[in-house]
Amino acid sequence: MTYDNIKAVSGVESAKLSAARRLDMRVFKPYVFLLPSFVFFIGFYYFPFLKTILLSTTITNAAGEIKKFVGISNFIMIFKRPDFYVILKNTARFVPMVALPTLFVSMLLALFANRKVRRVSTAVEVLFSLPMAVASASAAIVWGLMFNPLIGSLNYILGTDIRWLTDEKWAMASVAIVTVWLQLGVNFIFLLTGLRGIPTDVEESAMIDGARGLKKFLYVTLPMISPTLFFVIFYNIMASFQAFGQIRLLTQGGPGISTKVLVYDVYLEAFLNFRFGTAAAESIILFAIMLSVALLQFRFENKGVHYS
Repeated sequence: MTYDNIKAVSGVESAKLSAARRLDMRVFKPYVFLLPSFVFFIGFYYFPFLKTILLSTTITNAAGEIKKFVGISNFIMIFKRPDFYVILKNTARFVPMVALPTLFVSMLLALFANRKVRRVSTAVEVLFSLPMAVASASAAIVWGLMFNPLIGSLNYILGTDIRWLTDEKWAMASVAIVTVWLQLGVNFIFLLTGLRGIPTDVEESAMIDGARGLKKFLYVTLPMISPTLFFVIFYNIMASFQAFGQIRLLTQGGPGISTKVLVYDVYLEAFLNFRFGTAAAESIILFAIMLSVALLQFRFENKGVHYS
């Protein structure tokens, strides 16, 4: 083989090697960019979840160190507690008390803001979006002053003498009012975006066909924003299950256990009673309930959601 032939063969081999390296880079390059996300999800989502499952099957000391493996005993003990069923009932009451009024009020606000009155439109949008910028702790303190039966503005305005946070008849409703107010901003923004995403030609065609007012809202507006509506309902339910700060600061689960919901009982078991195994088991139960609700929602999504 001549020198020129050897050089040609080596050039071909070099080109093949170079192409193989480029192919390897194409294969691995996306994973390099995804690596930070993988690290984040593994460190802050998957590992804590797996650790929670492990803790739910153990007994720990006050420092959270595992002392004994007990299998499903923590779950059995939870379901044997008489107050656990009251807590589940409170949670089942609290979620619709928050999710439905939040959706209704935010829809009214979004419809009002969507009228596009030039002078007030921007101011109204900012005003209705403000709750999302307020932390639950700050909101709870302000609302706690308003609920005060002696110096609170709420009783003064309504002309009543209600003990909002210490009466079992009103405590749950009071916490629900604060939670609704906190979630209004996010709901308003999503619903307003959905309303403004409706094509103008669709609305004009509906009005030409005689669809106005309530008829237009039911048969044109709602079907067109149904994907946004589905997401907002899903968000409200999940956020209601996880409401904690306002309960912690306003009622501490009281009076009695009338406002103690599942997520607050997880906090009590873990950080006041130092029963981390029981708290982990309760959090698994809460996760299972939320997952069941989410799967049920997604199962009926195709029946009620219209994608244009």
